[in-house]
Amino acid sequence: MNDIRETPQGGATPTEARPIDPGVTIGHVHLKVADLQRALDFYCGVLGFTLMQRFGSQAAFISAGGYHHHIGLNTWESRGGTPPPPGTTGLYHLAVLYPTRVALADALRRLMAARVELTGAADHGVSDALYLNDPDGNGVELYWDRPEAEWPRDADGNIAMFTKALDLRALLREPAPNA
Repeated sequence: MNDIRETPQGGATPTEARPIDPGVTIGHVHLKVADLQRALDFYCGVLGFTLMQRFGSQAAFISAGGYHHHIGLNTWESRGGTPPPPGTTGLYHLAVLYPTRVALADALRRLMAARVELTGAADHGVSDALYLNDPDGNGVELYWDRPEAEWPRDADGNIAMFTKALDLRALLREPAPNA
């Protein structure tokens, strides 16, 4: 086990830095919501996730592709609650990675049909991203990663991400996915 020493801020820092296993992924996110049905209407009805399991009006687990769950939704501590006020800590956004640009275009069409307002849309060089808020004010990023060979790099070969406006009209020219 690594030795741990105190930092001036009071946190602990490993004295021996060793990277995390490269196979590690983020498995799921669990969100506190005020109204479970309203959250399901958004995540399943608008974005198209599938309900995997529901526990009455208290919790639900949803996924893409039959996984046990990518998103957990619950009202255990938040039924009827309000979003956290600006200037507080918490979740900035959850990010949903789409496998293709065509699939991201389909997500944009779903949002438009449901009249969900975007809070932003960006070309980051490595990805195209749509930003919005769910009905509880949680930030949501829907994005597609470009192939790694297309990522912008600086002269030393380091990733050189940027933020430019995403051309939504060009995204909408992507064909509709096969049903």
